[in-house]
Amino acid sequence: MASKQFEKRGDGLLVRAPGKINLSLLVKGKRPDGYHELETIMAKIDWYDEILIEKLNEKVKRNPRLLHAGTGKEKGKSKEKPDIELICKGPYKVPEGKDNLVYKAAKLILDSAGQAPPYNSTGWKPVPRIRITLTKNIPAGTGLGAGSSDAAGTLMGINRFLKLGLSKKKLMELAAKLGSDVAFFLGGPLAMCTGRGEKVKKIDKCEFGVLLIVPNVNVSTQRVYANYRHNSAKYERLHKEINGHIKKKRIDLVCELCANMLQESCFELNTKLRELKKRIERAGIRPLCLSGSGSAMYCIIDKSNEEKIVTYKNKLAREFGCKSIILNNNSW
Repeated sequence: MASKQFEKRGDGLLVRAPGKINLSLLVKGKRPDGYHELETIMAKIDWYDEILIEKLNEKVKRNPRLLHAGTGKEKGKSKEKPDIELICKGPYKVPEGKDNLVYKAAKLILDSAGQAPPYNSTGWKPVPRIRITLTKNIPAGTGLGAGSSDAAGTLMGINRFLKLGLSKKKLMELAAKLGSDVAFFLGGPLAMCTGRGEKVKKIDKCEFGVLLIVPNVNVSTQRVYANYRHNSAKYERLHKEINGHIKKKRIDLVCELCANMLQESCFELNTKLRELKKRIERAGIRPLCLSGSGSAMYCIIDKSNEEKIVTYKNKLAREFGCKSIILNNNSW
């Protein structure tokens, strides 16, 4: 049975935040604002971080006119307890402080709710203190979008859990302040994302299985983009081919292209990753595609041949020391 995104857990709400893979990733060019203009088809996969949202006993009275910017504290009230308690656990470590995207998303939506009417008679709007427990199952720096998904899950989860009533449009506005990929995770499960990645156009869902390979390598997205050299002819060729497949609703043919214009930049910075991809493909696992800016790679598979897939999975562990997981497209 497929997992649900939201699930009551005691007095709290459990939110599942899925990873994603890029079925294609084209770079149209560099924008005047310094960002790169993208065209990418992103698909959610059924591998999840988990976010548990719970109320703490005390409420924080938030007067938006008296809040210190970025602190959540009133002027002259520096000893007040923070309104967000973040706990991180799981196999992969992430910072628990204010730099965590989950914390940033929680603070952003609570501040937004605190600035929205109605206030009570004194101009205060009480907002519960909350504890968020993030269980990190998906590693960062792998091109699987887990941080962005965690942020989106936090926005949706707090909105639902505290019954804030913020619209999808408002959540999208908040998502844009957190990161380029966050908006995709508010919808999906399959979409064409353009601009910096924040413009999302839903595509009809398609079913697929994937053998996901997660090397023990963290890739800096910022460095990959900084190292990228644009090839306009390659963009035009792939743009035409991919859009032709989309019009025919042949996402399977898009997958076969393994079109990722960030791949060369990633492999220039991570030569061992390039060599690993070549070795795995020589072992018969192909075509092998890079997700996002890396380091995770995947191969679309036919799950009817499970015995062969398990053989490949065992080979990856034995010969290459690689973690691999058999996954499906996510249903929501």
